[in-house]
Amino acid sequence: MRKLTIALVAASLTCIATAAQARNIVITNDDGLTSNVVALYDALKKDGHDVIVSVPCKNQSGMGAAILIARPLAPLADACLNAAAEAGDAGAGSMTRKGMDADFYYVDGTPVMALVYGLDIVAAQRWGKEPDLVLSGPNEGQNVGAIILSSGTVSAAQYAAVSGLPAIALSAGPATEDDELDGPQSAKVGTLTAQLVSVLDKRADGGAMLPDGFALNVNFPDNLDNPVWRVSRIGTYNAYKMGFVQSMVKEASPTMAAMAKARGMELPDLPGISFGFNDAKPSPDQMLDESVVYKTAIAVSPMQAGYEYRSHPKADWLAGYLKGLTAPAE
Repeated sequence: MRKLTIALVAASLTCIATAAQARNIVITNDDGLTSNVVALYDALKKDGHDVIVSVPCKNQSGMGAAILIARPLAPLADACLNAAAEAGDAGAGSMTRKGMDADFYYVDGTPVMALVYGLDIVAAQRWGKEPDLVLSGPNEGQNVGAIILSSGTVSAAQYAAVSGLPAIALSAGPATEDDELDGPQSAKVGTLTAQLVSVLDKRADGGAMLPDGFALNVNFPDNLDNPVWRVSRIGTYNAYKMGFVQSMVKEASPTMAAMAKARGMELPDLPGISFGFNDAKPSPDQMLDESVVYKTAIAVSPMQAGYEYRSHPKADWLAGYLKGLTAPAE
């Protein structure tokens, strides 16, 4: 699997390729309507792809794979992020922001719900079949290390991959956040992502763009001046330090306090999750971990789809153990 990733990414991305054919692509994320999403949509449309955008109404960072089961979505009580839709609009549907392309949709729910709406409703009506590729992101902030387990960006890509769809999670630096929806950093990330899609498309030669059960977690560095592509692994080194604290005011990290201030938030003097950067240095055997690689290059980490155990050629050893088990006596 790792050799396949290297062949698809490391060698191929040394050159710029053009799209081999038009592909049907669904874009989702966990942030809502952002500059990153608009830029990625524009870059893919420029390459001739047919693209649908289906994102949450509001920021849903950290919601992971959460879904609201059997809960009808009432009309919006408040406007969506960046006025994607207004209060009173339906709980899911086409964005009503003035000047927004008709390919943009929103859902008043979690990232996975937004993806499923894009797949089950919009894609089914548009193409009458599943898309060729699902792109989740680009997120406003990197998703590297253990935190991907709670990431809505990565979870949406995982949901797609488990459903048998080629899927890529995309994350970029916080500098891509832009309320005007036309940030220059976002444009760079969109162009680079379109190059990756072009390479995968060309190598697929009309077939599946990624192998079954195989997904990618891609993280762009803060510095996007002539970045290089590097194969990485999720690994054990964590760029972020997260933990439960008794007092958010007294024990939160300076990084977290600065992030809260930038978003106009005040940290309450109550218990909660503290979040900041990890000051510990990686060990020599962690230098290929994405939490290290993304700082100087575009980190491309292979992921298996969901929890299925595929990496060991003799995974049937478990069956031998189960044969010795018996049902409990009545």
